Amino acid sequence: MADEQKTITIDGTAYYVADLSENAKAQVTNLRVTDAEIDKLKQQLAIFQTARTAYARALSDELPKKETH
Repeated sequence: MADEQKTITIDGTAYYVADLSENAKAQVTNLRVTDAEIDKLKQQLAIFQTARTAYARALSDELPKKETH
């Protein structure tokens, strides 16, 4: 698909990329890069949360057990 036929939807309105100003195109690029970085951080956070849960479980297994009477 040629660039002049590509559209982007912003706030429910579709715009032809070719009709956008160079500054608007740059802002679209900035948004895409930022969104990709946010997605990457969300994935990393999920990994860290999983690791934290595993570490907490391992710690719990190592703690002295309370005696029950």
